[in-house]
Amino acid sequence: MAQANTMTNTLAQTILRIAKEAGDKIMAIYDKDFAIYEKQDTSPLTEADLAAHNVIVDALGKESDLPILSEESADISWDERKQWQSYWLVDPLDGTKEFIKKNGEFTVNIALIEDGKPTMGVVYAPALNKSYVGIVGEGAWTEVDGEFTAISARKHDGAEVWKIVGSRSHQSPEIQNLLSQLEGETELVAMGSSLKLCLVAEGEAHLYPRLGPTSEWDTGAAHAVALAAGANVTVLDPNDPLNDNADALTYNQKESVLNPFFLVSA
Repeated sequence: MAQANTMTNTLAQTILRIAKEAGDKIMAIYDKDFAIYEKQDTSPLTEADLAAHNVIVDALGKESDLPILSEESADISWDERKQWQSYWLVDPLDGTKEFIKKNGEFTVNIALIEDGKPTMGVVYAPALNKSYVGIVGEGAWTEVDGEFTAISARKHDGAEVWKIVGSRSHQSPEIQNLLSQLEGETELVAMGSSLKLCLVAEGEAHLYPRLGPTSEWDTGAAHAVALAAGANVTVLDPNDPLNDNADALTYNQKESVLNPFFLVSA
């Protein structure tokens, strides 16, 4: 997908600014000594999550009259949600294990969902000082220090090693089944949080099979980045993991906010 290295969409720039403001709040807590929290009722994770949530919800409310579904305000009834045509889907801090381990692989996620599909997404990794921006139909970019670089998903060329995004922990039999259906060698690329989808979007990996629980706010923003970069995000059947006719992953189409298993592929 040929596209300009500059990202000129003003709404996306605004969302990126909001994500960075939330990231600043998270980093102020992340950079503290977590031991100081031991005698308090709150945890650094909870404090960072809520601080980021408040920044995002306040700022989005000033920019847009669309409803907001955030992990930190997820108790909106299905009767209300099913009326929504467009809304903001937010995960103020994705990658709780990464935050606690202090490995930097946690993210702020803001997505615009329209008619069940993510159309714009910003994923900001504040500890890594790196953002991903995707606008479906316009393109996808990484951003570091105000410099935008166009990215696109990269198909497997048939001869190279398959790069598969996965967990650092033990791989399930279902994942092993998928890997066994690929022709050639495979290499595991470990990454935390929503950055897993972004690895496929920027061509650093070919596939990301997710055969574990996720919620819609975990994936919405990075899903938009993946789509904008030319990747596919489809519902995954463990018995037929490489089904070319699988349904696209969708949002706000049912009462539960849990995602089915899915596959991100180039």
